[in-house]
Amino acid sequence: MLINFSIQNFGSIKEMQTLSFEAEKSQHLEDYYVIHTNGLRLLKLALIYGSNASGKTTILKALQFLRDLVLEPQEQKTQWLHFTPFLFDPDTPKQNTLFEIDFVQSGIRYFYEVELNQKSIVREDLFFVKMPNKKNKVNLFKRTTDPQKQLTNIRFNPAITIDDVYLKTLTANTLWNNTVLAGFLKTNIELKELTDATNWFKEYLNRILYPVYSHDSLEIYITKCIDRGIIDQTSMVKILKKADFNISNFYIRKGSSTETRIEFEHTVKDKPYLLVFHWQSNGTQRYFGLAGLLCLLINNSTLFPIDELESSLHPDLFQHFLLSFLVNSQKSQLIATTHNREILNNRDIFRNDAIWITDKDNENCATELYSLSAFDTKVIRDTTNILNAYKLGKLGGMPNLGSYYINTHDKTE
Repeated sequence: MLINFSIQNFGSIKEMQTLSFEAEKSQHLEDYYVIHTNGLRLLKLALIYGSNASGKTTILKALQFLRDLVLEPQEQKTQWLHFTPFLFDPDTPKQNTLFEIDFVQSGIRYFYEVELNQKSIVREDLFFVKMPNKKNKVNLFKRTTDPQKQLTNIRFNPAITIDDVYLKTLTANTLWNNTVLAGFLKTNIELKELTDATNWFKEYLNRILYPVYSHDSLEIYITKCIDRGIIDQTSMVKILKKADFNISNFYIRKGSSTETRIEFEHTVKDKPYLLVFHWQSNGTQRYFGLAGLLCLLINNSTLFPIDELESSLHPDLFQHFLLSFLVNSQKSQLIATTHNREILNNRDIFRNDAIWITDKDNENCATELYSLSAFDTKVIRDTTNILNAYKLGKLGGMPNLGSYYINTHDKTE
């Protein structure tokens, strides 16, 4: 499970920003939000709220970029890494980008750090703590890069036994623009800690799922999962029936080409009618994907980042999805961006530490990330209407809009 994720100098993020799944001391909605694992109390949910262009999606993209560094490395040492550092500063484009992530896998807590620029991985460290009793971090390996020779140097902890031939092979497979974890996936070495770490990125952390209009959409992903037998169609139908779409079944049909056709069955006065996917409302199409996502979250141990979760959904259905996830999932986590302000107005359903806000720093135009739990009792009390506090500008994350009046003839504006 994900514990913390920190980013520096990536996209709209300048200074180090951290998204945390560590639950605060509050017992509010404990049974639904908090997973107890290896002596930790970890949240299932993180909702990222903020104005447009405040950096919400950047958080998700940074997590995916780190995943790709491990699982989809560059094939040649001459290839550049595809990311952009913070550009609204004369110095940051010349400075390194930093990622720090800690997670639990197979009863061990891992701390993974990667420092890089667009040409190479500059530094890489993997630490671990055997839980729950031990607290001291052990450095598994330290990697540095010689920028002139474009060569990698890997030093393992002396307590770790690794054959010199294997180490040389691992070093050779770790190009200066590849991570050690990516090099390990190309090397025939048996080392539990490296296997655990790479498996977490491969089996637990998923790619971003986007709204229905994207080619990387949730709906396309879910259709592939059904086709491969990863998702049980009967379970999906049960979830769709609870969403009041009058859907009694759906069918996935393959044509003569590779194109897939989805048909929904609507039963009216005991008579079934079939409608193809693109004739459905955007909300129906969206919830088709979310129903499949629920199946994956409930039946597996996994983490999904999803952009614009509320896209095309009625607020009640948005809330229904989140409650279904919180009530039924046991080992999964969800990170989602949203513009749904009702998450700020219902303390009976949402914990403060599960709601995060992105704001643009006025001086640098850089993303700042913080949770509602970061505010002291002078700003948010147990009786505070959080939505009203937000509207009054006490929480940040609001667009700074100009006048409604537009003079198209004034060329000086």
